[in-house]
Amino acid sequence: MHVPDHGMLTMLHLLLTTLLPIILLIALGTFLRLRGFLAESFWPGAERLSYYVLLPSLFLHGLATANLDGIPVLGMAGALMLSTLAGAVLLMLYQGAANHEGADFTSVFQGGIRFNNYIGATLAAGIYGSAGIALAAVANAAIVPLVNLLCVLVFARFSARHSSPATVLRAIFANPLIVGCAGGLVLRATGLGLPAGIDATVKALGQAALPLGLLCVGAALGGASLGQQVRPLMAASAFKFLVMPLTTWGVCRLFGLSGQAAVVAVLFQALPTASSSYVMARQMGGNAPLMATLIALQTVAAAATLPLVLMLTLG
Repeated sequence: MHVPDHGMLTMLHLLLTTLLPIILLIALGTFLRLRGFLAESFWPGAERLSYYVLLPSLFLHGLATANLDGIPVLGMAGALMLSTLAGAVLLMLYQGAANHEGADFTSVFQGGIRFNNYIGATLAAGIYGSAGIALAAVANAAIVPLVNLLCVLVFARFSARHSSPATVLRAIFANPLIVGCAGGLVLRATGLGLPAGIDATVKALGQAALPLGLLCVGAALGGASLGQQVRPLMAASAFKFLVMPLTTWGVCRLFGLSGQAAVVAVLFQALPTASSSYVMARQMGGNAPLMATLIALQTVAAAATLPLVLMLTLG
């Protein structure tokens, strides 16, 4: 594989300009919380709005309108799903040895396998143009539903709020993120799509998910401290930036997947975790302050780790 004509420096510039707005939105949320600019009662309501309305809209619209033409869909989707499942199994084995507190492990798990698809789509489009957008669409369609399902199962097992089989099933089928993913996949598979007026409405709601979610992450950082969090922070980031991309690269080789599809597959599994991780932690009984710290830490660290991943896969 070769580096595209616009060069590595252009790619690094794209990466930094993609990460900067995310870092600034997190910083703004922290500033607003520390200054008391908004009432404390605003933040729980914003998190609830994001979890039950904005994020499901984002997933539903993205999956319903994904353009998958001319893409090795089965090979790429298979590689991404298998590497995600492998990562989940490795995280569970790690928990068996590390024995983190249940709420802490839900954050480690989300930090290890969730990904910021905004960064992924932006980078894929910047590197490969329209082909990159299509490849990012396949990545989202393959692993967004799977990741959400796995995270719900982990919360059901390790969060104090969920325990019985009936509660687990209810948590899966009633989870708004899974409902949004399922709705988008059904609309795409049936060819129904979204009517013009509804499409624009759902798209607008989805676009609001990223800035509001990041402001909430920043607000949570305003009241958080590292304390005893160093070990779970390091574990989640090691899985995210080392185990997941290496596993995905190996699975791509196993599936015979190469070229642009393999690069984007590895890229997506090396992305920092998503702001939706924090909202899910808040709504499902996880360690939300730890999750907020993880999101901020991984987003900043990605400025160093993603160029390395891209250089190795493109080189």
